[in-house]
Formats: sequence, C-alpha cells, structure tokens
Amino acid sequence: MHEISKDDRNWALICHLSGLAGFTGIPFANVIAPLIIWMMKKDQSWFVNDQGKEAVNFQISLTIYVIIAAILIILLIGIPLLFVLGIGGLILMIVAAMKANEGVTYRYPLTIRFIK
Repeated sequence: MHEISKDDRNWALICHLSGLAGFTGIPFANVIAPLIIWMMKKDQSWFVNDQGKEAVNFQISLTIYVIIAAILIILLIGIPLLFVLGIGGLILMIVAAMKANEGVTYRYPLTIRFIK
C-alpha cells in the first residue's frame, strides 16, 4: 500500500473522535456525526473509507449495547454496565484516533460489522 497522507489521517481521526458527540446528550449524535463525515470523505481516500466505516460500526454497536444496559437497569446490573460502556467507549475512541493519526488501520473489539 502507499503512504497515507496527513489529510487522510486527520479525517480518519476526526471520524473516530466525532463519536464523542454522543456525550452532548443529543440522541444518536454519536452515530450521526461519524456517519456524516464518512459519507462526505469516503470516496476520496481508502483509509478514511475504512476507518469511517469502522467508527460508524462501533458507534452503532455501542448504541445497541447502551440500550440493552439501560433496559437492564431494572435488574440493577445496567448501572455498572452503562458506566463500563461509557468509559470503555471513550478509551477505545481515543485509541482508535491515535492509531488513525499514525496511519494504522484500527479494529474496535466487540463491534458488529453492519457496514462492510
């Protein structure tokens, strides 16, 4: 493969970090923000396309896990699960952004690959 430009690495980094929009309280902002960036830039770079899909898939998966944990609050196990998902999601987004900045393709663990 060829060298990944700084611009491509920056857009991939932004795709990953845009998932932080979910912390604004706007419903599904964590999915919408990386989806918009990926859709705008996917045809300009294979790296942004790859990492954008990865970021969107992770955010969709994380949203599903949060919904399940919210339902499990009834059984009281949902509260610590929500905490773990929040902290874990934040850490994984930062790791992914750092890898993207280095030009390394990153795969999130426990991610359902909705977009191939």
